[in-house]
Amino acid sequence: MRNSTAVEVDSRFAIRARMPRRCTQDPFQAQGVLRRIQKGGVHPSIKAVVWEFLLGCFDPNSTFDERNELRQRRREQYEVWKAECQKMVPIIGSGKFLTAPIITDDGQPINDPSTNSDLGDNSEALFNNDTGLDKKVIQWKLNLPQIGLDVIRTDRALIFYESDMNQAKLWNILAVYAWVDNSIGYVQGMNDICSPMVILMENEADAFWCFERAMRKLCFRFSEDPLTLMVHSQIAIE
Repeated sequence: MRNSTAVEVDSRFAIRARMPRRCTQDPFQAQGVLRRIQKGGVHPSIKAVVWEFLLGCFDPNSTFDERNELRQRRREQYEVWKAECQKMVPIIGSGKFLTAPIITDDGQPINDPSTNSDLGDNSEALFNNDTGLDKKVIQWKLNLPQIGLDVIRTDRALIFYESDMNQAKLWNILAVYAWVDNSIGYVQGMNDICSPMVILMENEADAFWCFERAMRKLCFRFSEDPLTLMVHSQIAIE
C-alpha cells in the first residue's frame, strides 16, 4: 500500500476553519453553536450557564475564576440599585409586589387602604418619600403597578409562577431595570423577555444581568431615544 504524503493527508482531512472572530465576540452571531444546541438541546443542569454565554454575559475565552469575580461584582451592583429602589418603595424585595397605583400623574401619593391592603406594614412606608419627586422618580413609580399587572399575566400556565415569591422576583428585576435604564423605563412585552431568565437563574441578580444583556440587543425595539445607547454603556459592568 502506498504511503500517504503529508500533502495528501491534509487534502483528504481538511482542517475545519475556525469560527470567525466576530462570532466569538458576539454570541448572538455564533450560528454554529446555536445550530448544535438546536439539534441536540442542552442538558438542564447547564442551561443557565449556556444562556449566560449566549447572551454575552461572559467572554467565551474567560476563565472560571474570572467569571466568578465578574458575577460577584455584578451581584453587588444589582444589590446597590435594588437598595436605591427599596428606599423609595420598600415593598421591593419583600416577596410582594404592586398592582395598584401609589401616586398620581403629578406625583401626589395615593394612600388608599383598599388598594394597598395586601402590603401590611409596608403600606405606610410607600409614601414616606413622596415629597418633591423629580420626573424620573414619578415616571418610575407610575410604571410599577403596570409591571405588576403584566407579571400576573406572564406565563400563567407554568407552575413556577403559582408562587408569589417567583412573581415578585420577576417584578423586582423589571422594577430595578426600569429605574436604572430610565431612557426606556418599562414597556409591555419586557416581562416576556425576562421571564425565561427568572425561571432558569436561581440568583435574582444573575437573571437581571441576563435580561440587561438581552435588552442591549432589543432596546431599540422599545425606544427611539438616541440616549439609549449611552445609558446602556453606563450601566455595563465588564
